[in-house]
Amino acid sequence: MEQENLSNVNSYLSFKLGEEEFAAHVGKVLNILEMTRITEVPKAPEYMKGVINLRGTVLPVIDTRMKFGMSPTEYTANTCIVVLDIEVDNETIHIGALVDAVQAVLEIDRNSIMPPPSIGSKYRSEFIEGVANIDEKFIMILDMDAVFSTEDVTSLKTKTEETEEIVNIEEIV
Repeated sequence: MEQENLSNVNSYLSFKLGEEEFAAHVGKVLNILEMTRITEVPKAPEYMKGVINLRGTVLPVIDTRMKFGMSPTEYTANTCIVVLDIEVDNETIHIGALVDAVQAVLEIDRNSIMPPPSIGSKYRSEFIEGVANIDEKFIMILDMDAVFSTEDVTSLKTKTEETEEIVNIEEIV
C-alpha cells in the first residue's frame, strides 16, 4: 500500500450497544476485560456503575448505554469492559466502559467516514466523529475524549479517589 494511503487508514474497535454498532479509535483502547464484579460507589453519577480493581488500581466503570441515554446494560455472556484512555482538559484518566459486545477491529479509510448526522439523531452528535458504512451497515465512530465533559471526569475522579481511600483504610485495619 502506498505511504499516503497508509496515513488515511485507521484502526477502530467496534462494539455493540443495544442494536447499534459503535467504534472507538484503537489508540484510546487500553484493554478489553471480561465482566467482573463491580463495587458500587455511593452517590456516584447514575451512569457510573462503580469501580473494579485493575492490577492494583481502582478503575471507574461506566454504563456506556446509560451515558448515551439508552436503557441500562443487561449483563450477558458477551458483556465486557473496554478500558479507555480519556483525555479532557489535558488530564488523562482511565475509564472502564461497559459494552454489550465487542465486535471486531476494523480498518477504516478516513475518506470513507461520513460527517455525523445533524438532525433527528437520538445521540448527542458532538461526540460522534463520523459514520462509516461497513458491509451495508452504519457504524458510529466516537470521539471518546468528547464523550466525557470536564465535570464528568472530575466527578469520576473524585468518586474513584474516595473509594481508593476507603479501600486503603480497610487494608490497614
